[in-house]
Amino acid sequence: MKIILTVVLAASLLSLLFIVFSRRLGFAWLSRLGVHVVVAALGLYVVNYSGWIAEAYIPLNPVTLTTVLVLGLPGIGLLLGLKLILI
Repeated sequence: MKIILTVVLAASLLSLLFIVFSRRLGFAWLSRLGVHVVVAALGLYVVNYSGWIAEAYIPLNPVTLTTVLVLGLPGIGLLLGLKLILI
């Protein structure tokens, strides 16, 4: 099983490198990704410490940050809904 996962990881890494270098993306996407990460973290920070919803505290960890990074503001709503309904 480990061999299969290693092969899949290596193949995905090679395909990602091929896309980055064949399209000449450079490192501009890293700065855009950094801005999106900072905005997502600020959004979670505002929700946690603004006091709008006193019962909800969403921890700032890689899973929640990635959810907000991918989904944007609806991701914050999703995390708030999950927190209020399930926990």
